[in-house]
Amino acid sequence: MVKTVEAKGDSIDAAIANALAQLQKERDEVTVEVLEKGKSGFFGIGAQPALVRVSYETSPADTAVDFLDGLLERFGVNARIECSVDDINETININLTGENMGAVIGRRGDTLDAIQYLTSIVANKNEEKRWHLVLDTENYRAKRRATLERLANNTAEKAIRYKRSLALEPMNPQERRIIHAALQEVEGVSTHSVGTEPNRKVIVVPDGVKESRPREGGRRRGNNNR
Repeated sequence: MVKTVEAKGDSIDAAIANALAQLQKERDEVTVEVLEKGKSGFFGIGAQPALVRVSYETSPADTAVDFLDGLLERFGVNARIECSVDDINETININLTGENMGAVIGRRGDTLDAIQYLTSIVANKNEEKRWHLVLDTENYRAKRRATLERLANNTAEKAIRYKRSLALEPMNPQERRIIHAALQEVEGVSTHSVGTEPNRKVIVVPDGVKESRPREGGRRRGNNNR
């Protein structure tokens, strides 16, 4: 995707400098097209500014950062956006730092997940291959994963101890995958998901316990990681 801006100046060099300031780019990162050379006029009479069109090829990461910058500004959140790209795994990693990040995270990460989803859609809009985008702040993703893994293991212990199936609270697909993965190698239990979004939940079943057919359209499968 190509991003373009037109700018004026007293000279061609001044017009280019104005365009680079708007784009926050260096001269060797852009292509310049001179639209009007401008005229100095006679003692300023009849003077015309130079006009240039400056363009550069944007990456999905650039698009994601631009979108996030505008979105956070509308939220009234002043955050520093740090972006890195993993070309091998086709992943864009974005970390936000600043004050009031709790408002960005939301209840159990709901707001952070929603922003990540929207940013991913925008970043991939005109791309042939799909980039995976991970948005994080205050190391929330790692903390949440650790919390879910503890919850998974504690629930498995209870299910085995009491010899009955236990249902966890509804979670989004990413969090359910963490639960399934945490218990995949744990002996004595299996997991599956039941229900429909956004109320789909994980069921932890101890070995040897018969469970009634799941409601809400859930299908009974051991270690169903969806």
